[in-house]
Amino acid sequence: MAILDDFRLDGRVALVTGAGRGLGQALAVGLAEAGADVAILDVVPLDETREQIEGLARRCHTMDHDLLKTRTGEAAEIVGECVARLGRLDILVNNAGIIRRSPALEFGEEDWEDVIKINLNSLWYLSQAAARRFVEGGRGGKIINLASVLSFSGGIVVPSYSATKGAVANLTRALANEWASLDINVNAIAPSYFSTSMTSALREDAERSEALLVRLPAGRFGEPEDLKGAVVFLASDAASYVHGATIPVDGGWLAR
Repeated sequence: MAILDDFRLDGRVALVTGAGRGLGQALAVGLAEAGADVAILDVVPLDETREQIEGLARRCHTMDHDLLKTRTGEAAEIVGECVARLGRLDILVNNAGIIRRSPALEFGEEDWEDVIKINLNSLWYLSQAAARRFVEGGRGGKIINLASVLSFSGGIVVPSYSATKGAVANLTRALANEWASLDINVNAIAPSYFSTSMTSALREDAERSEALLVRLPAGRFGEPEDLKGAVVFLASDAASYVHGATIPVDGGWLAR
């Protein structure tokens, strides 16, 4: 088999959370471009993402779920719905995430709890549900988590976000340690500052935007499409011996 064939995802099914826009949309479309059928989940409209996926002659199933409420039962239902509609599940991309900004002394309880529930709790419950399905199916599978450059540093005025992203990187390693022998690859992607709604406040602040761009060796903010290569690699047979890695896609941010 030619090496390029190892990157193909034909016949496989991916589930991508937070796929209505931004990074999640690009991740879902990138997997479809590599041949996967995709189930997409979000609380915002999914029509645009669905149209792009179906425009590639791939099947797409949309799911409207609020991940704030996700626990073991809800996660099992999400995975079950994906399998019922698309026939199987091979790839889970835990992309959904939110951020709340405020100084730590003033940080509110809701801002802490909501970020923890979506960025960390839902990722854990969905990973567990997907892994159980992978074991039941006997084919193994791929779990790809969205970490961050703040998995490696503390950030400023984003305590709950930073806490969750540090935890995501370490949970990725912990699950890889347990599940690699089950033919389940658990890895993560760590973006830096991308042109999405999550970073709009920073990019619209001229002083803060300039400081960020000076720090970025690439000299520009990332675009969602910059993540397609990493997610296709980690979802494919080409990454069959990659376990527990957190791969920066950061314009060189961590190299500075």
